[in-house]
Amino acid sequence: MMISLDHVTKVYRHAEHAAVSDVSIAIDKGEFTFLVGPSGSGKSTLIRLILREERATRGRIDVLGHNLSTISSRKVPFYRRKLGVVFQDFRLLTNKSAAENIAFSLEVTGRSRGYIRQAVPDVLRLVGLDGLGDQMPNELSGGEQQRVAIARAVVTKPDLLLADEPTGNLDPDTSRGIMTLLERINAGGTTVVMATHDTDTVNRMRRRVIELERGRLVRDEDRAGYEVAR
Repeated sequence: MMISLDHVTKVYRHAEHAAVSDVSIAIDKGEFTFLVGPSGSGKSTLIRLILREERATRGRIDVLGHNLSTISSRKVPFYRRKLGVVFQDFRLLTNKSAAENIAFSLEVTGRSRGYIRQAVPDVLRLVGLDGLGDQMPNELSGGEQQRVAIARAVVTKPDLLLADEPTGNLDPDTSRGIMTLLERINAGGTTVVMATHDTDTVNRMRRRVIELERGRLVRDEDRAGYEVAR
């Protein structure tokens, strides 16, 4: 099992209701899963819990064999190195080129310079940015910046890729290109969990859909669309 949430609740201080309430989910290796629901439904909180940016108030979370309820703070950075993460706002280092942004992910894991010199051009080709490695983030389009962010996330060959609204700032055509890329990465064996409001993407791809509403799990359906009649 890649991810297991067992009766997980997260309550933020002074909140009127739980951000996540008694949620139990199991996600297997190799799955592509969408987290959907309106703003405030708990999607991003679930991503933060899996990243161990937040601790669950109650319940147990296991990811990649780690119990995130008991993992020590010292071990969290090493745990996160097994994950790839892509955000809506790209979060690129603005003072580094595209290639340097990608290389940085490998540098912090202690990879050799020889390995980095080979891996960075390879992953730039994978994401369709061959020849753009020397470009700075402000010289790239939004779609190109997101491709750099994805390259940075997958260059370490993570077992799990978390994507929080990765197409939220992109136009429909660019979004389709990003989703094609994520499908290709998933086909290579990487488990993908993506929080999204992108109705068209979810309806087109027909993958597993986990729907949240006010922190509660209201639907978990395979080969599903964004919405279901109720």
